[in-house]
Amino acid sequence: MESTGCPIGVGAGLVLHAPRADFRDPPPKPSERDLPTNQSARAKMADALPLRPGASAGPAPGRARRGRPLSSRPPRRGPRVAAAAASDVQRARRAPGQHLKQISTVYKFGGSSVATADHMVEVADIVCSFPDELPCVVLSAMGKTTNQLLAAADMALSVEPEAVESIPPVRDIEALHAAAVADLGVDQATRDQVGRLLAELKMLLRGISIVQECTPRARDSVISFGERLSTRIFAALLAREGVPARQYDAWDLGFVSTDEFTNADVIFDATLPAIRRTLSERDAPGEVPVVTGFLAHGANTGAITTLGRGGSDLTATTIGAALGVDEVQVWKDVDGVLTTDPRVVPGAYTVPLLTFDEATELAYYGAQVLHPQAMRPARLADGELGVRVKNSYNRYATGTLIKPWRDMSLALLTSIVLKRDVTLVDIASTRMVGQHGFLARVFEMFGRAGISVDVVATSEVSVSTTLDVNRLWTHKVVDSELQQFAAGFEGWADVTFRRGSAIVSLICNVERSSEILERVFRTLGAEGINVQMISQGASKTNISFLINDSEAERAARALHQAFFGQ
Repeated sequence: MESTGCPIGVGAGLVLHAPRADFRDPPPKPSERDLPTNQSARAKMADALPLRPGASAGPAPGRARRGRPLSSRPPRRGPRVAAAAASDVQRARRAPGQHLKQISTVYKFGGSSVATADHMVEVADIVCSFPDELPCVVLSAMGKTTNQLLAAADMALSVEPEAVESIPPVRDIEALHAAAVADLGVDQATRDQVGRLLAELKMLLRGISIVQECTPRARDSVISFGERLSTRIFAALLAREGVPARQYDAWDLGFVSTDEFTNADVIFDATLPAIRRTLSERDAPGEVPVVTGFLAHGANTGAITTLGRGGSDLTATTIGAALGVDEVQVWKDVDGVLTTDPRVVPGAYTVPLLTFDEATELAYYGAQVLHPQAMRPARLADGELGVRVKNSYNRYATGTLIKPWRDMSLALLTSIVLKRDVTLVDIASTRMVGQHGFLARVFEMFGRAGISVDVVATSEVSVSTTLDVNRLWTHKVVDSELQQFAAGFEGWADVTFRRGSAIVSLICNVERSSEILERVFRTLGAEGINVQMISQGASKTNISFLINDSEAERAARALHQAFFGQ
């Protein structure tokens, strides 16, 4: 499932897009001497210096153009023309990796990449563009299907059971997938499977309407239909075009998780050997597995669980770690990880190399590089697994490679991340000094409320921290709710809130913090921007500070100029 949060290099939903080349007009290819067909060989990087826009650390034919994301562009072809185009591609398609006995890489494509039948054809073209790789493909739901499924579950609570089929999101989901199977001309067996899944979805929604309750367990079951539908359609498309493929629900491979519905954790001790066994002992070793992202089965209940927003990244890296591949590729709509938000700073560079720690910090502080937990299975692979962020609009660009370590001796600042619209919370002990266990009680209160904090600064008698309040509840937070949370501190601490702040996180080499902070404060001082709070803790890759939200973009531009010269 594609995360609908923040894009690469930003924490507020901004993305740099470049139109993908049409599958009928493949990009020019360099000579075989310059561009080996094996991606891993092509993607070796010379160093970790940021690249300017359009530049590549390896051979990259053509230049990526900028434009709207696939999901926002009008269809280029009507249904009949799309079906005819798919038929033309079928005659020219070459199945990848047929000389290999084992899977050599894992590709993950998000919802915007498979939003329509035309987009699925383009993804199939990418899968077959690298004939020396035998991939396992992990897919999210088509387009906005996951959001529509969530809306359908909520709306089912307010309609009669017999009216479930008329809920607008249900009609939209049904129409989208019916159009996809028709346009792609998939086989009748797949059409029947899609029909049965849609009927099962409506039955589940009728049950929610009848009992007037949508539990987390039921919500996970509803959400799962998006990936279960998209993978069946895509596997059928590959098969129709002569590429041997097989669809797998994640639990078919052995994905087992905790029973924390809507945000389960993968149980790696059980999952990794099961995946290895299932995919290594296939009857047809040359077929391409097409796997549902984001899903698992609970270890105790056996029920469908989901791995949280963006969990398809975790699915892909888990499969990669289980199979011992060299690289997992996460295909997005930018050329990799950027030095900052490209809409704030148009001259933002591509960062060719990151460490797992840097990527994790970027994810937690808002840059949608990968799911924050996606690095966990990569770490379990004993440093052998790399994760590469690639651009589906510029498929031969090398993107950003994420590895366990890199030479940091020359690194200063890697990326600037903004997290907008956060709330500062100041908590001060009423006893002022000597209050035993003050910090423990403060964080116990956050734990009871299920609130994760971002940036923390402490002293003996006070704590300042930030809350991304718009992500704590499913609706817009009002001041009364914050005051209700503060009431729990009554009698032992005073609590104040200040809205309208932004976190600026510097993903950097903290061992050179004096040099970094001197330049930061000199730059912000020249801009008249005041720092409200600063945090440099146990992380060796992140320094964060708080400023007024209204000054966030100006700060990012000034800092990018100071550190990167753009």
